[in-house]
Amino acid sequence: MEKKYDVIIIGTGVAGLYAALNFPSDVNVLLVSKRELPLSNSSLAQGGVACVLDTVHDSYKLHITDTLIAGKYKNNLSAVEKLVEEGPDDVLRISNMGVDFDKNSDGTLCKTLEAGHSRNRIVHHKDSTGKAIVFKLIEVVKTLPNVTIIDDALVYSIKKVLNGFYISILKDGKSCYFGCNYCLLATGGIGRVYKYTTNSAIATGDGIAFAYMIGAKISHLSRVQFHPTAFAADKDRERFLISEAVRGEGAVLLNCNGQRFAFDYDSRGELAPRDVVSNAIICESIKTKSEKFYLDITHKDADFLKQRFPMIYERCFEEGVDITKDRIPVFPCQHYLMGGINVDLDAKTSVDGLYAAGECSHTGVHGANRLASNSLLEALVFSRAAAIDITNQIKRFGRRPLGNEPVHRPVEGKPVPKGCRSKIREILQDTYFVIPKPEKYQESYEKVQEILNELLQDNYEICSDLIEAKSAAIVASIILDEVREGINL
Repeated sequence: MEKKYDVIIIGTGVAGLYAALNFPSDVNVLLVSKRELPLSNSSLAQGGVACVLDTVHDSYKLHITDTLIAGKYKNNLSAVEKLVEEGPDDVLRISNMGVDFDKNSDGTLCKTLEAGHSRNRIVHHKDSTGKAIVFKLIEVVKTLPNVTIIDDALVYSIKKVLNGFYISILKDGKSCYFGCNYCLLATGGIGRVYKYTTNSAIATGDGIAFAYMIGAKISHLSRVQFHPTAFAADKDRERFLISEAVRGEGAVLLNCNGQRFAFDYDSRGELAPRDVVSNAIICESIKTKSEKFYLDITHKDADFLKQRFPMIYERCFEEGVDITKDRIPVFPCQHYLMGGINVDLDAKTSVDGLYAAGECSHTGVHGANRLASNSLLEALVFSRAAAIDITNQIKRFGRRPLGNEPVHRPVEGKPVPKGCRSKIREILQDTYFVIPKPEKYQESYEKVQEILNELLQDNYEICSDLIEAKSAAIVASIILDEVREGINL
């Protein structure tokens, strides 16, 4: 064993980073990043962080109600209350750390409106809020003497032992493993299980797969959110998001004939929750026999758009679209996961010593559909809760011996079968997209199981291709198993 830590955090998005800086200086933490530190779904979050900072014009009750409505009242109310009531302090804390939220002339934080919200409560850094938070948290975490960071490191095995875990990592082509009493999974989403996604390249569901393999309860993995307005590129698997905030600032949604149609499907029009707007687009697509859809915000002042949405402006301009003059081509694609590793209000899983926070976790906050800009807030609130609970456990039980080290197999082996991930993406994209195809559930489940059984053979070379293909197969298998069994979504 290379070294034992009190805590190993896997993942360096907002949840992993914020957890790390919430531990006291006498708790030794290892923070593991699969690729470079800033690469995460958190970094891609555009809109902002939803929180009630003005109790004169807004209230906790309204934010809770908006969250429940969006989630179809399938939310865990206790988790929603924790999110809404504790979240503002975390937002103010990271603002005081130096996260550059946009401010009004009087120095107060700017607050915008997004779909599903009844008040302007989204604080933001232009249209790259996640990136602004991640870069500042990285800067702060790097100053902490009790936190060791390993990047470009692939976790390929988590073994549960008596009082903790042994975690195997592939770094620079070499295998090493570390011990810990507590492990926090903050590995993000599952977007790369779909053909088209707004998620980063690392979002392959690894943490969920590891948790599943060591016996943690996985809940509602079939609660997958499809964002209605991803840029409709012809080729890219990873599609950049046209933020909810663009519609919040007045963009209208048009069909192939240049007609507004969202109000035909819901009285809230373009500002209905994401699942409603996505469904409207797919239904309109069937009606018009076209996948050509557009966001139009050209009626707004050009300088305002360039200042408010600089990243979206630049990305669209690179694709030949000037959002101040042109309609933006959009279409739904996979965006977020509401289910995941089941946790309590302290981010504890059903496995002793294992915690999860951020998109890989299922707190119950989002219910059946996530309200815009609640995700970064969830990452802050529940990663802090995890750090506090782990710290209390260490104070109570001390640093315990882990138990016998497991046998670690060599990383060498036969080549990984080609095309497994592509097959899985095609299956899910076809079977379980915005409007699912129940008649294909059983056949698709059997196809994914066949791929998974092949990958579970213990004689392949340990590499990112194997680990990510196995993760994708496990995640897809759980999703399809839930829907074919008719588990309440």
